[in-house]
Formats: sequence, C-alpha cells, structure tokens
Amino acid sequence: MTDDFIRPVEKLSWRFPRTFWIANTAELFERAAFYGMFIALTLYLTREVGFTDKETALVAGLFASVLYLLPTFMGAMADKIGFRRALILAFSLLTVGYFLLGAAPVVGRFIPGALHVKETAIVSLALIMIGGAIIKPVISGTVAKCSDERHRARAFSIFYQVVNIGAFLGKSMATPLRQELGLEYINYYASTMALAALVFVVLFYKNVDTKGTAKTPREALMGLVKVILNFRFMALILIVAGFWTIQGQLYATMPKYILRLLGEGAKPEWLANINPLVVVIFVIPITHLVRKFRPENAIGVGLFIIPLSALSIALSPFFESVYGNSVSVFGFFSLHPITLMVILGIGLQGLAECFLSPKFLEYASRQAPEGEVGLYLGYQHLTTFFAWLFGFLLSGELLDRFCPDPKTLSAEVHAQWEAAIQTGSAMPDAYANAHYIWFVFVGIGVAAFLALWVFKFVTDMIDRARGS
Repeated sequence: MTDDFIRPVEKLSWRFPRTFWIANTAELFERAAFYGMFIALTLYLTREVGFTDKETALVAGLFASVLYLLPTFMGAMADKIGFRRALILAFSLLTVGYFLLGAAPVVGRFIPGALHVKETAIVSLALIMIGGAIIKPVISGTVAKCSDERHRARAFSIFYQVVNIGAFLGKSMATPLRQELGLEYINYYASTMALAALVFVVLFYKNVDTKGTAKTPREALMGLVKVILNFRFMALILIVAGFWTIQGQLYATMPKYILRLLGEGAKPEWLANINPLVVVIFVIPITHLVRKFRPENAIGVGLFIIPLSALSIALSPFFESVYGNSVSVFGFFSLHPITLMVILGIGLQGLAECFLSPKFLEYASRQAPEGEVGLYLGYQHLTTFFAWLFGFLLSGELLDRFCPDPKTLSAEVHAQWEAAIQTGSAMPDAYANAHYIWFVFVGIGVAAFLALWVFKFVTDMIDRARGS
C-alpha cells in the first residue's frame, strides 16, 4: 500500500473557533448572574418585596418553571433575527430586569405614580425570564454549530463546566453581598454581570449559521402537545420530577430554613455550592461506574439516594438533642447540627444527580415511539417544569406552617425567637416541627423510587405482550 491509502485518523482536539469561546464566556457571566440572584430570590421576594411565603412560592415557582419551558419557542425567534441580535436583546433584557428587581422597593415606595413594589418585581422577573429563555437555545446552538460530530462531546463538556463554574461563582458572591450590603445588591451584581456580557457580545460575538437550529413556534407547540398526550413518556417525566422536586428545595426552602433557624450569620448560598462541587468531582467516575448498568437501575440508585438527602436534614433535631448546638467534625472544627446535616443532605443530592442524570436521557429515549426520539428528548426538561412549579408551591405551604417568617410572629414570640438565635436557647413552639418539612420530601422521594419500579414492571409487561 502507498501512503495515499494509509491515512492516520485525525486526533481529537480541544481547539474550537473563536466564537465558541466568546459564547462560553458570555454563558459564564449569565450563569454567575442568574444563580447569584436565584439562590436568594425567595429571601428577597419575602423580605424586601413583601410577599408572604405562599405568594413568594407562587411567583418564584412560575418564574423558575416557565423559564424551562420557553426556550423551545424562543429558539425560533433567535433563528429568525440571528444569534448576535438575539444575544444583544437577551442581555439587554437581563441587565434591565436584574437592576429593576433590585430597585423594586425603591421604585414602588418613593417614585410617585410608579408601579407597586410587588408589580415591579413581577415585571422584572418577566424580563429576566424572557432574556434567559432566549440565551439558552442561542448559546447551546452556538456550541453545536462551532463543533463537528467528532468534537461535539468535548464542546459540550466545556460548556457544562462553564455552567457549573458560573453557578459556583454566583452563589459564592451572594453571601457577602447579602451580609455586607443587603439583598438588593445581589440583583445589582447580577445586572452588572449581564451588562458585562452584553458589552462582550457587542464587541466580539460574530454570527454563526443558524439554519435548522430550532423549530417554528407552531412545530414546537404541536410537538409539546404530542409529547404530553403520550402516557408512557409523561409517566416517566412525572416520576423523575419527584427527584427534581427535592433537588429544587436547594432554592425554594433551604435558604429560608437555614436563616430562620440559625440567624443571619449562616451562609445558605455557600452551602448550596456543595451540590455543583460534588457533581464536578464525582460525575465522571460515577458515569464510568454505571456505564454497563441498565438505565433504570442507575436512575433507581439516584431515586434511592435522593430521599436520604431530605431524611438527613429532617434528622438534625435528633443530633441536636444528643450533641447540643455544636458538633465536632473530626476534631478540626465544629458545626451546628442543622448545618452539618444540611451539608450531608446537599452532598447526597449531588451524588444522586451523578447517578440519575447521565442515564435519564438514555432511558427516556427508549420510551419514545420509533422515529421520534429527537422530538421526545427535546421535551425532557418538562421534568424540571413540573418539579419546580410543584416543589416551590409546596415549599411555600410548608414554610408557612412549620418554619414561618419571623415578621409574622407576635411581639412576645418574636422576642423569644431573637433570643434563641442570639443565645442558642430553645426556639419558640412555632419552629418546634420545622424539620417536618423535610419528612414531606422524604415521602415524595420514596414515592418516586417505588413508582419507577412499578413503571418498569408495567411497561416491560406491555412490551412483552406486544412482542408475543
């Protein structure tokens, strides 16, 4: 043979076009802005805007859930106007939305004729929601367009790492901003990040070919209807939504729970970072470990672990009764039992995610009718839509009942609460059963775990009957 017939296979590379790196940098800014705002959103809506726990749950739940539904429809608009213009529009909306959210109390209280503070906050969140929904398909579309088939896995691995780094940075910034300046400055920080991304895109982002990156709005709507009417697929979506319902309490319940039981010195934003840290460290080795597992078995492990994460937090009063207000951690430092068990719970959440997420898409694809796998996988984010809408609404009810806003307490009970926070004395009876919140989520996790095996049994039986 001659050299003409012996061609070495081209080595895989980590080199990508300039636009790829610009898009990922913009994503880094956007994620740092979003997660900084989102980890403190329920606190902000209750403390600064004036919503009750239940009202906050409704507003935040609708915001978070619809944000995961809109990108499918926004992709068509981005295709039509071009990715560069879409990003400029999106980051402009985010810059204004975040700033207006931070300024909502000022706008609502001190400018004559201005919208009420609550209405201003809702308008702000709508702007953020639309801007964020535009960015999701544009950035992922850019990553896809800037990589070929052989390099696509590497391109998206970089993208997902950028998402995690941005989330980590945003949550890390939220604690000092809240403690030193005030909750509203988290939103001003987010606005600054969005503005920096806007300037970066205007200066450096070049359009890529957007042909075929998204469906038309009508195609997206018809596809959504078709997916919803598929009983098997929707059953799987709702089962796995049980997992994300518990995962979503990282934002819906945990910040208020920690601060109301431990005081302003606690750092729920930093505790939330344990989740992405665990995922970054363990997702690759766990994915390798379960590579030969049947998808439903790996998902089952995740669904088995996730109620344990809620159970660990629910058991914190037991450890408090044994160890008091301080538990030594291997003799190096001491933590309050609630803090320690929340750390354990969040770590277990991240571990569960490592088992479930890599295999969920594979399992979901098997439930789709032949020739329609792509359509169905495009709507797998419905798990998050249902989970966060239900999870946030449930959180509002549970917080109101078992871990109420201190501002709603009578003067006498509020004084007892303040004394408990400052001295470590007994909390008022209003907080005696705060840990019951987590037992509810234990129940949801167990129900999801059992439902998966019922689903597997029923679908296997149906498939065997059809094959006979």
